[in-house]
Amino acid sequence: MTLGSQIAWDDTVLPFQLDASDIRGRVCRLDGVLDEILGQHAYAPQIEALVAETALLTALIGQTIKLRWKLSLQVRGDGPARLVATDYYAPAAEGEPARIRAYASFDEERLDPSAPAFSQIGKGYFAVLIDQGKGTTPYQGITPIAGGSLSACAETYFAQSEQLPTRFAMAFGQSTAPGSAPKWRGGGVMLQHMPKASPFATGGGSGDGGLLDPADVLDGDELENWTRANLLLDTVEELELVGPSVQPTELLVRLFHEEGPRVFDAQPVAFGCTCSADRVRQSLSIYSARDIGHMTTDEGIVTADCQFCGAHYEFDPTTLGFEATGQARDDE
Repeated sequence: MTLGSQIAWDDTVLPFQLDASDIRGRVCRLDGVLDEILGQHAYAPQIEALVAETALLTALIGQTIKLRWKLSLQVRGDGPARLVATDYYAPAAEGEPARIRAYASFDEERLDPSAPAFSQIGKGYFAVLIDQGKGTTPYQGITPIAGGSLSACAETYFAQSEQLPTRFAMAFGQSTAPGSAPKWRGGGVMLQHMPKASPFATGGGSGDGGLLDPADVLDGDELENWTRANLLLDTVEELELVGPSVQPTELLVRLFHEEGPRVFDAQPVAFGCTCSADRVRQSLSIYSARDIGHMTTDEGIVTADCQFCGAHYEFDPTTLGFEATGQARDDE
């Protein structure tokens, strides 16, 4: 494989359809994006794993939605990993990349180095939030933390909220090319059964805890096709998912050549943050001058750091809060 073909698939999401099985899907490769997300934080290994998995899920799910503005995933728990948050911003114009950002909040002293990453979340919930912009009502779907992985949580969300059988397979890690520093790479495949005109499953499901199972919303040939596609996906290897030696189109042929895979235009993705001095100032507009005084440093400034991208902001305290008296400086 040439370097040019490798770069062509870095940071992309490739939509596809299995014509013989009535199944759609996505192949995702996050390389520079994942390296930028994780490279600017000193996360513990378990937290890196949770952030990487959530970022891949965000890229795969975001590309399936006719999104005008933003999709967010939030993982909240009562364990050491308190929060993992990601945002996926739809392309501003045709041909431009979608943008992804992510961060985690955790209690390092409570982390168990010998325990799996998923167990660090504890009890909590997995949330999908969709905001289509001004003039619309944001949507929120929530499912409990269960199933042994964040991918399983996402599969449960689609089964319960959309009655769409969904499957994820993902892998990520650091790779080292000759003569270069280690870099994060990640890849994944999403399978989803085409939606029915009218879902027929009602009441509780046959899965754990009464959750819906694919057999509750599929029957006959549909269930057989879904089962076969999942068995084929079970054969994928981690290096095939991550790349870069296996192109996404080649991976689809390896896995699903008898299912009639058909690909569509790939969507580029990039790291992107929407933070700004104006947004930070707006978030502080609810505080009084007294509250702002408590936030002011000994040097007479109020500082704020973006949790997503690490951008550092400094403000004149007299320009902040609903009792602001000063003018904002151009360099803030």
